Amino acid sequence: MRKVRRIAGPSGENYGPRQAAYDLKKLRAKGLAERIGNTHHYTLTCVGIRAMTALLVLRDKVLQPLLANACHRKRGARPTNATPLDHCYDTLQIAMQGLFREIGLAA
Repeated sequence: MRKVRRIAGPSGENYGPRQAAYDLKKLRAKGLAERIGNTHHYTLTCVGIRAMTALLVLRDKVLQPLLANACHRKRGARPTNATPLDHCYDTLQIAMQGLFREIGLAA
């Protein structure tokens, strides 16, 4: 719990034993974590490592760049040295704007 509070900062102040027990119960129910023997220690399963890694990569490499540019999409001439990755991000940003409009999040 102390580590979660330290990582989360001010938003982690309300993280207590009940929340930790709930989180562990959910992770175990989904097969992402398992108890080590008869101890109070837990470890991630192979599926849990893959799932959490995928979520972190999606958050850091896809969602954050998309959301950072969601409000102010650049207008004007496109750069001449755009990479295939730049084209993928452009396509995703356009699709995200359509999604935001569809669910009512667009201004």
